[in-house]
Amino acid sequence: MSWLTEFVRPKIRTLFARREVPDNLWHQCPACQQMIFHRDMEANLKVCPHCAHHMRATAADRLAWSFDDGAFTRVELPKVPADPLRFRDSKRYSDRLREAREQTGLEDAIQVGHGRIGGRRAVVAAMEFAFIAASMGAAVGEGIVTAARLAVMQRAALVLYATSGGARMQEGMISLMQMPRTVIAAQMVKEAGLPYIVVLTDPTTGGVTASFAMLGDIHIAEPGAVIGFAGARVIEQTVREKLPEGFQRAEYLHEHGIVDMVVPRTALQATLARLLGLLMAADEPAAPLAA
Repeated sequence: MSWLTEFVRPKIRTLFARREVPDNLWHQCPACQQMIFHRDMEANLKVCPHCAHHMRATAADRLAWSFDDGAFTRVELPKVPADPLRFRDSKRYSDRLREAREQTGLEDAIQVGHGRIGGRRAVVAAMEFAFIAASMGAAVGEGIVTAARLAVMQRAALVLYATSGGARMQEGMISLMQMPRTVIAAQMVKEAGLPYIVVLTDPTTGGVTASFAMLGDIHIAEPGAVIGFAGARVIEQTVREKLPEGFQRAEYLHEHGIVDMVVPRTALQATLARLLGLLMAADEPAAPLAA
């Protein structure tokens, strides 16, 4: 073969070949429609650098962003019976669980970790909206109870990132029973004299709002987060009145005293560290974890 076919032709093909570009290099902001380079978005904690819109974050993101230097120990949560009611609507509940687990890599809609925030011991529970809209079933209730017990055992603060579409209808009464269970869990932390801080993220609705998400010592909300029990459209149809502008948004709730502060995500870790520094003594002795 000649040098033309061995060297020149491959060079030409390389120059003019179509290069594959990964699909996830750029992300479009859903608010301002601007394109954001993936590294810039991660560096800015998934907050749009153009309009400051807070995009939804995963539970794993929340844990990594909360602790000092991103260092924490993940807590293995107790297993709960899958599909206790053998529920089926358009598809089996067991199939929905399997699909959600494959898509997210999680067992259910909550993750818990413990470490330090601002040098103070803290247990952080974060809900995962991508897992069946972070609906509250037995697994979520068990996760909240486990986080509360661990906080009491370690003499640590409990920080909870709330997001949810409400109760998980596929678990019926079992789901509704998680409301009093999580209320008791929050009370355990308070009776131990430990801080319980709730960070309300977009969206936080339904039975979660009606239970543990509104029982914190301090309530922080991310900018623009939708927070409420029933949907705005349902409320309008019930009261037959036009709701105020920004109703159920974090800023509206802050103005009306339901939320203590609205904090941008980039300032949240520093805010949590400052609050724990004010509310907790330094290095209280911790009880050893059970074997």
